[in-house]
Amino acid sequence: MSDPTSTTLAFLAVAAFAAGWIDAVVGGGGLVQLPALLVALPGATPAQLLATNKFGSIFGTTVSSVTYYRRVRPDLRTALPMAAVAYAGSVGGALVGLHIPKAAFNPIILALLVLVGSYTLLQPDLGRESIRRFSGHKHVGLAMLTGLLIGAYDGALGPGTGSFLVFALVGLLGYNFLEASAKAKIANFATNLGALTVFAPLGLVLVKVALVIAGANLVGGYVGARTAVARGSGFVRALFIAIVSAFVLKIGGSLLGWWA
Repeated sequence: MSDPTSTTLAFLAVAAFAAGWIDAVVGGGGLVQLPALLVALPGATPAQLLATNKFGSIFGTTVSSVTYYRRVRPDLRTALPMAAVAYAGSVGGALVGLHIPKAAFNPIILALLVLVGSYTLLQPDLGRESIRRFSGHKHVGLAMLTGLLIGAYDGALGPGTGSFLVFALVGLLGYNFLEASAKAKIANFATNLGALTVFAPLGLVLVKVALVIAGANLVGGYVGARTAVARGSGFVRALFIAIVSAFVLKIGGSLLGWWA
């Protein structure tokens, strides 16, 4: 594959900043960044695109995880076990993802996003306050199961992972959107690291592009995390619905042939 032009790198930097901001606030930045890589780098293989996307994303999830932790102080007794199994799930998913065409996942992603968005929209009080539905080992166990399953998905493909983590923590475990976003960022860092554990040794990361999107994603993640903390759960919920709706329109339109 030939070296990308300055215009291409600039386009990817803008997309990566937006993806980092969205990912930090509500998750789902991969649904901005990965399509941007697909458009900008038509000569890259699917595995190279996935690996490069993960390299860029981990910088954003790192800085947003630290920012959330310092300002929200999520309970690590739940977050760390969830992140540990999410890492393992992502490693397994990445090994599978090396052999699965990305196009096969679009209908699955669309169905999940429609379910997630509809449920959130129809439950106006969902995520406004923390109302824990389980406690003790059951609470941690369900968090770990969530991390494992979504981690496997993230390793295999990834777009929408942050949104799915936030939704699961809000809808299943009863966190408010701000607390859920804080824990989701820690787990999302682990899933990105797990995928890179597989992709990086194989030399699949396009280093020049990866460094550009990593820097932009990092800045976007920092700004997005501060925005979410400052604006609170109501803002995060509203943006969550808007982002999921946009993703449904984009993926659904692509499947119907409305646009490329």
